Amino acid sequence: MRIAQTAIEYLLMLAATLILVAIVYKVVVDSMRTLSNSVDEYVKVMRKKLLENL
Repeated sequence: MRIAQTAIEYLLMLAATLILVAIVYKVVVDSMRTLSNSVDEYVKVMRKKLLENL
């Protein structure tokens, strides 16, 4: 019975770890998307200013 309990505890810890990894992955992907959008917007503004000054 103790082996089954240990296996269940292991699976629960594994599930919790996978949930945390999924949350971290989602946060990183959202951050990268936001950063990419910010950089794109900055490039557009700088390109517009550069063309205005020519």
